[in-house]
Amino acid sequence: TSEQIEHLHRRFKQLSRDQLTIRKENFDSIPDLEFNPIRGKIVHAFFDKRNLRQESDGLADEINFEDFLTIMSYFRPIEMDMDEEQLDRFRKKKLKFLFHMYDSDHDGKITLQEYRNVVEELLSGNPHLEKESARSIADGAMMEAASICVGQMGPDQVYEGITFEDFLKMWQGIDIETKMHVRFLNMETIAHCY
Repeated sequence: TSEQIEHLHRRFKQLSRDQLTIRKENFDSIPDLEFNPIRGKIVHAFFDKRNLRQESDGLADEINFEDFLTIMSYFRPIEMDMDEEQLDRFRKKKLKFLFHMYDSDHDGKITLQEYRNVVEELLSGNPHLEKESARSIADGAMMEAASICVGQMGPDQVYEGITFEDFLKMWQGIDIETKMHVRFLNMETIAHCY
């Protein structure tokens, strides 16, 4: 809505300090991101050209307000008047955004190493969990992904990584539409973002 766009524009201006673009360092002033273990991946996703609906790979150095709106559109809630086809498209866009967060080398697959990196980042705040335990969790999750997506594998088969189609299968039945949101846009926290 126009009201939401105005709200986002005010937030954009605060983050950019009234500049025409936002750079990665502008996200340093967001308290809700400060302690998020995957903060780097979230910020990276804002500058990932794949998420900006550009045809090229890589990262943008800065984003303008239109780019910011594009990224924020992945986080908007579902609308009550959406039909099944619109809901499916909406869901796939959100999941594509998440997929890009995990696929850090932009090759169209989430490899075991990429998945290990994410799990290690997510669990980094737990002082009682060793790195080897985090690796075991990632390895187990990757084996489960392989069984969901490929089925029973032979002893000589290697699961090369999670494709986007595999990712869609894994998220089937999980309500991503209401779980994926951005809290740092809450205007009450803006007073703390200088």
